[in-house]
Amino acid sequence: MATDFIIIDIYKEEPGLDMQKIDDKLLMQFFETMVTIRLFEEECRRQADLGKLRGMHSSIGQEAVPVGICGHLKEGDYILGNHRSHHHCIARGVDINEMMAELLGKSTGTNRGKGGTMHIADIDKGMLGANGVVGSNIPVATGAALSAKMRGTDNVSVVFFGDGASGQGVLYESMNLASIWKLPVIFVCENNRYAEATPFEYAIAGGNVSSRAEGFDMPGIQIDGQSVIEMFLKATPAIERARNGEGPTLIEALTYRYQGHFGGENPQSYRTKEEEEHYKSNDCIKQIRNYLIEEEVCGLDDLTRLEEGASVKVEQSVKFADDSSFPDDKALYEDVYISNS
Repeated sequence: MATDFIIIDIYKEEPGLDMQKIDDKLLMQFFETMVTIRLFEEECRRQADLGKLRGMHSSIGQEAVPVGICGHLKEGDYILGNHRSHHHCIARGVDINEMMAELLGKSTGTNRGKGGTMHIADIDKGMLGANGVVGSNIPVATGAALSAKMRGTDNVSVVFFGDGASGQGVLYESMNLASIWKLPVIFVCENNRYAEATPFEYAIAGGNVSSRAEGFDMPGIQIDGQSVIEMFLKATPAIERARNGEGPTLIEALTYRYQGHFGGENPQSYRTKEEEEHYKSNDCIKQIRNYLIEEEVCGLDDLTRLEEGASVKVEQSVKFADDSSFPDDKALYEDVYISNS
């Protein structure tokens, strides 16, 4: 039975955002990346319907969160994802041909077809891995931040997790250590309102995640996760703080997933059509698209060209995956490690 939902008024215009800190080229890049994520996820759903892909957790609706954050990142920075992590990977620049091949279990995939949808990783891109175990990515990101500090770099580590993971004790252990040691890690909670089917109003004491930062002597901020512009601009202090050796920040990005918890979930009886339509009316791609046109950053033809280009890339990723071979049987014994102790 669907629960009543609370409308969080995060879609009003925010005063004081310094648009001079974000140039037109970056805004166009944000749009292109978000469209690529959306089209990639829609194609993944089609591949799943064909029986070629299993166990997918779609990130449709949440594209703005990692795109805004990753707009700050440079070579040597790290990100960690969770079970719903295709958007994290694409935002960080992981090749979508290799991603699609991985999802279809092909040897040309990011993990040679052995990881699948919940375990994509690309060390060269700083993507240290998605993970299906709730909250398990958080201490890894904290360790990556410790590594960056010990090596004397200004690199940062960003970990994305859902509101469901905010109840895991390992988050608070990691936040405590990160604060004590002033580690360059940004904890990003993608609050999409539901931990599987459990509404956050029921499961999160205090009504939000960001206020929990106070107990660990770090900033905690809540951001409209449907606005890529706000995600980028409001995350700026957190990235700068980390790079300057001043320690971690907890970010709560308020967002919404359009599809069910997993690909085959239907019906979604725990939420109403009214709720879904409310959040879809504030779609993150629609917002950036309207902004680009209204502020005359570009014309409709420019956006159409970017959309068509993204569509071609996604189509090519499917062809690449289909044309790739499955791993040989001997691959079962490769990349496997045992202890002699």
